[in-house]
Amino acid sequence: MNSVGKLEEEALKRKERLKNLKRKQDSSANGEQDQSAAAIPKPVFRNYRPESEEIKESALEEVKPTDVETEVSSQLEMMKAPIIIEEIDIVNLAPRKPDWDLKRDVSKKLEKLERRTQKAIAELIRDRLKAGQDDILQAVNVASAAITAGNKEDDE
Repeated sequence: MNSVGKLEEEALKRKERLKNLKRKQDSSANGEQDQSAAAIPKPVFRNYRPESEEIKESALEEVKPTDVETEVSSQLEMMKAPIIIEEIDIVNLAPRKPDWDLKRDVSKKLEKLERRTQKAIAELIRDRLKAGQDDILQAVNVASAAITAGNKEDDE
């Protein structure tokens, strides 16, 4: 029981120290703000109209008011005129080849077939090697020739 009372006392002391630290920080922050506010110069607003003759001559002329109604009516008249669009050439709209959509749809199936073809070629080579009909170099040459022939057919 004694230890609990001691812990509570320490907690109260710690709270008191924290309150004191907070008061010190608040008072020092307020003092710094007062000093910094006095140190900040007030903004000076300037008139940016040119004072020298050289600048006045090169400055743009003052804008003169115009009749708004005439400006708006002229723009409305321009909008009423029909806009003539030249005929649209279908070739310019669709520069793709005519069979691009077929190739897009078939490309996934072709990838699967390509993988199956490669597996089949490898299996044929293994079978020939097991049978002893050809030596290794001939089998590799046959496989590479089949692959290049398959690639040429795909390109066409």
